[in-house]
Amino acid sequence: MNMRAPPSDLPIMFSNVGIVAGAVTVLDSISLTLDRGAPTILIGPNGSGKTTLLRAAMGLIPVSRGRITWGGQQHTPPTRRAILFQRPVMLRRSAAGNIRYALASAGVPRAERAARCHDLIAMVGLEGLERRPARRLSGGEQQRLALARALARDPAVLFLDEPGASLDPAATKAIEDLIRHIAARGVKVLMATHDLGQAKRLAGDVVLLHRGRVIEHGVNAEFFANPRTPVTRKFIAGELLV
Repeated sequence: MNMRAPPSDLPIMFSNVGIVAGAVTVLDSISLTLDRGAPTILIGPNGSGKTTLLRAAMGLIPVSRGRITWGGQQHTPPTRRAILFQRPVMLRRSAAGNIRYALASAGVPRAERAARCHDLIAMVGLEGLERRPARRLSGGEQQRLALARALARDPAVLFLDEPGASLDPAATKAIEDLIRHIAARGVKVLMATHDLGQAKRLAGDVVLLHRGRVIEHGVNAEFFANPRTPVTRKFIAGELLV
């Protein structure tokens, strides 16, 4: 499976981006560059703008000011981007049926779908569960199936919104191992998480958001060992940000 970012997709650049919903500023003056390499992890309290930033980077919501470009282009279709939401909806089909539907939606030729489905099932560790109704899978199995569906698009960039939320430690480890595998194959991962331990384990670089602003952005080890702002120091110490 080819999962390498073509020049047309990366970098994704936020230039002074603001998003306003009614009277609420959800994102405020975001300037950020997402390029090839290890996963970029978004952290921050609830309501800090993490999910909105992911949706904007995917191209799902318009910006109120500033601009987002993909490989230098401002209005490119999101054909090589995929997003996995915190609570993915399972279709009323088998696990394999969910993947075949995703492959068809991605325009994969019918003759290639069976082999691609087999490869994706194997990649996410769901062998033997192909015929099981997707809605009867465990929470961790459903998240892995949702990852397989996202990968059916052969994305260059994969956006993940709290993929380990509400999972037990074993299921969380399985998801994290998959994320490492996906990133190692050349897919750029941008992931939001509330779990600082998960951020430390997975991140190449870390972005802290608070009240819709980027408070700090840095390389993983440096970010946690030598935070540059008082807000970052409070957050990684476990204090509440209000």
